[in-house]
Amino acid sequence: MATMTEPTTAHNHTHGHDHGHSHAAPTTPATAPVIITDRAASEVKRHVQDVASDPEMAGQTLYLRLRVQGGGCSGFQNKLDLDPTYNEKLDHLFEINGVQVVIDKRSMLYLTGATVDFHDDLNKRGFSVTNPQAKGTCGCGSSFAM
Repeated sequence: MATMTEPTTAHNHTHGHDHGHSHAAPTTPATAPVIITDRAASEVKRHVQDVASDPEMAGQTLYLRLRVQGGGCSGFQNKLDLDPTYNEKLDHLFEINGVQVVIDKRSMLYLTGATVDFHDDLNKRGFSVTNPQAKGTCGCGSSFAM
């Protein structure tokens, strides 16, 4: 996995109008579980192009994996990675703002409603995840409590 930095269930539905097409398109619910801002989407696409230019990664699809893991002084941390793996049984796949996003089912419980943004200014550079479900954050802002 290439690290970048720092409860809705989706189902594939066919609504009786297949039109003879057979494809495994990403699941896109009426309301996406997370928001990827235009700035974040542009930066993710730039990272995907950079990683995809590596001969070892040539031809692989790279997903933005968004997850929550235990750790940090407040108990939980958000993690963003570029990941070539998608497990249909363990993950949900979405296309949000032109980015293929993978969220594992456990993390989905914590991330619904979160916004992924990218900042590029003097005080702050990098990705941030704002989660309305977080009850509080630590002083450095790298972890949160639920």
